Amino acid sequence: MGTVHARSLDPLPMQGPELGVQPDDIEAPGVAREPQQEVLDNKNVIVQRVHIDGLCRTKDDLLTHEISGIFGAKNLIDVMQKSHEARQRLLRLGIFRKVEVVIDTSQGKDALPNGLDVTFEVTELRRMTGSYNTMVGNNEGSMVLGVKLPNVFGRAEKVSFEFSYGTKETSYGLSLFKPQQGNFERNVRINVYKVTGQFPWSSLRETDRGVSAQLTFPMLKTSQTLKWEGVWRELGCLAPGASFAVREESGHSLKSSLSHAMVIDTRNSSILPSSGGLLKMHQELAGFTGGDASFLKEDFELQLNKTLLWDSVLSASLWGGLILPIGDKPSSIADRFYLGGPTSIRGFSMYSLGPQSEGDYLGGEAYWAGGLHLYTPLPFRPGRGGFGDLFRTHFFLNAGNLCNLNYGEGPQAHLRKLAECIRWSYGLGVVLRLGNIARLELNYCIPMGVQSGDRICNGIQFGAGIRFL
Repeated sequence: MGTVHARSLDPLPMQGPELGVQPDDIEAPGVAREPQQEVLDNKNVIVQRVHIDGLCRTKDDLLTHEISGIFGAKNLIDVMQKSHEARQRLLRLGIFRKVEVVIDTSQGKDALPNGLDVTFEVTELRRMTGSYNTMVGNNEGSMVLGVKLPNVFGRAEKVSFEFSYGTKETSYGLSLFKPQQGNFERNVRINVYKVTGQFPWSSLRETDRGVSAQLTFPMLKTSQTLKWEGVWRELGCLAPGASFAVREESGHSLKSSLSHAMVIDTRNSSILPSSGGLLKMHQELAGFTGGDASFLKEDFELQLNKTLLWDSVLSASLWGGLILPIGDKPSSIADRFYLGGPTSIRGFSMYSLGPQSEGDYLGGEAYWAGGLHLYTPLPFRPGRGGFGDLFRTHFFLNAGNLCNLNYGEGPQAHLRKLAECIRWSYGLGVVLRLGNIARLELNYCIPMGVQSGDRICNGIQFGAGIRFL
């Protein structure tokens, strides 16, 4: 569930790590050197053969694409570098528990004086693997149990079943993943899932049962995703005192939508980056392929990071979105945007600003949110070079607005409405990075620009998640 897309229940991520496969822990490949090989350091060499030992059910044609670049190496250092890159590609396939590399001089009658043989010693994953992990979402936590069948047909296909029990939702899903040979970034994924979520800020419970199919592929420097999703949504009241507006939205609906996403990510870390940028753009069209929901939805995310003096980092973020109902039917509470909380506009309660009825927040059809952050090392640098480097001091300024629009008024009226009654906050705190999984924030917040009906969290506020403004 995204930070502002609180009602869009997503199926479980079916790409959780298998036990024993840690591509992030890749080390430089081992090189077996003999005395006669030392003379090759500064001479041209020819890679005569590449062997892969340890294969059982993996097809040879899958690996040919991943290791073919080694034959283009011209010297020993180049061979080592290309072997390392090939090892990374083999581990990325998610079908091997271990991959080791041995480089040796060629042997046999046809061996050239400057010939080399490269051998990859691989250990395949078992036919069935289990995984257990915890997921930290936007102020939510869950336990995930999974069963995965890696390399089902011998070409890096994967079938996964995962069950998640969380603080606010219970989910399970079945997924089939199929990459293209020679281009792992181009892949197809099919999901069948059921997701149940509770949203106390809206006194709403939602259960989604759906199926989706998506194609992901690289284009220039971007990652593109095309997706079709059909979902049967069941909305109900979470509390007896739910407002009439929420009760009116309760019931069953069917959404069929086509969506496109584009991502450019040059950050050096997705959790607490110190350099690089991120651009995400997402479009969704519902109703064109059937269903009760009909709308066009656009949203984007922009983030820039710059390292300054004394190991400090300046970060700027901007989010925005718009949903345009098609036809006479208004947008659904399950499709609108939500804003506020420790992962977006700090100093406000979770998703508790904007349109509301009798204390239940109904979401908005348009929003924007911006953030300016300064991250610095802890004062006096305790634990420098070790555990202390996981902590950062955090100074922030957040601002944003969420509202409904009258689409007959025109763009200028829309901009004026989004510029009115801006909520903003500032403060400082401490950030803890939990590896490449998530981050925790403990901030002292001072909310400003509070409007009637907004819920605030003045003072200490705790946040946990993956995506922060």
